[in-house]
Amino acid sequence: MALKATIYKAQLQLADMDRGVYGEHGLTIARHPSETDERMMIRVLAYALNAPADTHHGALELAKSLWDTDEPDLWQKDLTGQIVHWIDVGLPDERRILRAAPRAERVSVYAFASSVPVWWSALASRITRVRNVAVWRIDAEQSQALAALTQRSMQLQVSVQDGTVYLSDTTGAVEITPERLNPAP
Repeated sequence: MALKATIYKAQLQLADMDRGVYGEHGLTIARHPSETDERMMIRVLAYALNAPADTHHGALELAKSLWDTDEPDLWQKDLTGQIVHWIDVGLPDERRILRAAPRAERVSVYAFASSVPVWWSALASRITRVRNVAVWRIDAEQSQALAALTQRSMQLQVSVQDGTVYLSDTTGAVEITPERLNPAP
């Protein structure tokens, strides 16, 4: 018998001063049996960092990347179904990133783990040539601290200011500073 996804709920109160995006977002997260708390919470973080101010160009959605390899972890599609933003978390291979680039207006990768420097050095020269791809590194200690906030039902306050993300709930707070690995075009 196949294992089923575990459902998590997250209510995000978002105040992103850097982008001028404010609001409340309810997420229902289907956590694949092979997914860790850390990876799931990086998906929540990626959602908070990329939530659009409005849905005129489509809503940002959690996709089915662990079930369907043709889908990212999150994506924003416009009203015609075209992919506006493709977002992957973890350490995707070069082929996946390069295959996503022509399919979407923007591609973002949120890499986390202590092995990010090794992964990035292997593909940096090829990925930096692609203008619509942004690769971000989340420090391993910060991503593990974020994983400690995991609960089946979460109420998270998320503030973004000067490139630093502050996440908190009733049990604690985490400060995360994403580092862009490839230069902005």
